[in-house]
Amino acid sequence: MCGRFIITDTASDLAAMFDVEHEGENLPEPSWNIKPTEKIPIVLESAKAGPVVRRLEGARWSLVPSFATELQSSFATFNARAETAAEKPTFKSSVASRRALVPATGYYEWHTDGTVKTPYFIHSDDGLPLAFAGLYSWWRNPALADDDPARWVLSATILTQDAEGPLAVLHDRMPVILAEEWWDQWLDPHTPGDQALVDAAVAAARETVGSLSYHEVAPVRGDGPELIEPVGAPSTV
Repeated sequence: MCGRFIITDTASDLAAMFDVEHEGENLPEPSWNIKPTEKIPIVLESAKAGPVVRRLEGARWSLVPSFATELQSSFATFNARAETAAEKPTFKSSVASRRALVPATGYYEWHTDGTVKTPYFIHSDDGLPLAFAGLYSWWRNPALADDDPARWVLSATILTQDAEGPLAVLHDRMPVILAEEWWDQWLDPHTPGDQALVDAAVAAARETVGSLSYHEVAPVRGDGPELIEPVGAPSTV
């Protein structure tokens, strides 16, 4: 799973890296300890009128499906299992045409041994941001007036898959990490999304595992670059 991650790049850096044409307002600042329901930057493509536009937007990290009656959910929606996302009511319509990339400098995972949980930071070998396969949704808050700018909430989730290689020792799940050659296909709203597309993305993501490294870190509290400083020697997947 992916329950905490970091993004240290600015919005302008991400816009350049992902060839973004439109930057949204109030994009989140870099953070070394992003938690579910907080705002995260996501890359998406929209095509309501005219050509497809690639956008960088701020989204609530925990997907709220359009049919929800309230913002909070009785179950966690910050992750979606890739194996079943296309059939789950919460995520099905997003798989079909509302897919996103979630930029991340890296993410935390906790290895459990008995009652002891040890945090690790997982990141790319070259230090460049990762691109998690994500889904997004727009939710209309029925409690707010039509002229209230906060009535529409953009939210997102991160797809997860079975952990691969040495990462499986840390945890049984990991984010689906897409290489650059997959970005266009994943984002394109005209590409029909179904379980076959998700499965293909997961298969392609397996090739990115070898470019990851991880190291133990101190307990993850607060927010700052010191959170990812290694405790002991780093490891390469």
